[in-house]
Amino acid sequence: MLLNLTILFALLPSLIQAAVPAPAAQAVFPDRDRVRHSYKEYLAGSSEPRHPSAEYKAKAAQKADQEASALQTPKYGYEDAENAAFYAMRAEAGARDPTEKAPFPPYNTWDAYWGLKTFGHTKPVRCMTADNTTLYDIAILGAPFDTATSWRPGARFGPGGIRGGAQRLGGANRLLGNDAFQELEIVDCGDSRMTFYSNDLALATLEDDYRSLINRPISTSFKNGEESLALDGEHHPRVMMLGGDHTIVLPALRALNEVYGPVSVIHFDSHCDSRHPDKGTLTHGDYFYFAWKEGLMSETNIHAGIRSNCDIPSDLETNFATVLADEIEDIGWKGVIKRIKDRVGDSPVYLTIDIDTLDPAFAPATGTPEIGGWTSREMIKILHGLKDLKIVGADVVEVAPAYDTTAEITQIAAAGLVFELLSMMALTPVVKT
Repeated sequence: MLLNLTILFALLPSLIQAAVPAPAAQAVFPDRDRVRHSYKEYLAGSSEPRHPSAEYKAKAAQKADQEASALQTPKYGYEDAENAAFYAMRAEAGARDPTEKAPFPPYNTWDAYWGLKTFGHTKPVRCMTADNTTLYDIAILGAPFDTATSWRPGARFGPGGIRGGAQRLGGANRLLGNDAFQELEIVDCGDSRMTFYSNDLALATLEDDYRSLINRPISTSFKNGEESLALDGEHHPRVMMLGGDHTIVLPALRALNEVYGPVSVIHFDSHCDSRHPDKGTLTHGDYFYFAWKEGLMSETNIHAGIRSNCDIPSDLETNFATVLADEIEDIGWKGVIKRIKDRVGDSPVYLTIDIDTLDPAFAPATGTPEIGGWTSREMIKILHGLKDLKIVGADVVEVAPAYDTTAEITQIAAAGLVFELLSMMALTPVVKT
């Protein structure tokens, strides 16, 4: 008992000190209330040194007003004398002259922005509906289809991705020395109305749309008596397709066959896409077999960029020659061009590019990527070597944006290849020579 009392008396001073309340905050920081102020006090100007005085604020506002009044009306980048004269002429005319084009299209013309994202800011046209009387030379058509792919889906979003990658494109091609957007009437027809629930119906819809687009009067006037390669002797518009998985080539070849007969196919790809179908199932790996059996292709077809396994017997049956991807190390890009041109000759050509022709370092966002592909620069050099071929139709396919990098390098690469193809098509019309 005595021991417990001794311990209690020893702890008593500490208990009394703990029970005494701490000094008020203002006692510790006596200046705290002075530095506090309301927002209203701040707006009225505070004498507190960390805020500017009312006099300083008045001077700053006066200076800002003077600077604003000195500013001229923004010129939106049209300071160039030629452009200024052009827009002054348009303003004086009061209406757009459809035959007149700005010096540096398409960025600074009335057509530069339509409110819709089109390829290279080309004119959006409802080609299959309300605007079906609009004339054009090349129609850009999206094919949002990927339900015949064998590995990674997502190419149904390819058309939108390629258009997104083309927002800085347009105007002259400095490497080829021409301007397809000036020389031809190029329009963006949007996407084909392909359903996601039936492959047969989707591909039939694309075939109907494609057939409709190429069986219309052409915008360009051929004044020198050039004779068309078409079976009916008429000049037909051409279509640039944005894919979509590679199966979309079959509906295009079916529609083109009615206009030109069998065509030579130049097929850039890492895969042959000509394997014998399993029980008749149509996929993005066997559509060329169907096309061959239907008589849609000539006997002078060629693959380029191949580096994956192929169904060799089936591929030989479809009359495809082949340039392997690694052959570029031995024959160079000039050798690749020569092999292709020697194969197809002067016949009408359908040119199709699977984005997986490029190495995954340059185009990772695709359904079936294969290592060991070509660079984007090699691909452009090869395409330029084919600029004098008579291309009746073309496409860039198998772009699946979901697998792209944050820099969107696949979509940008695909858009660049479309731009090169448009330039090539503008250089060489489909006429007899």
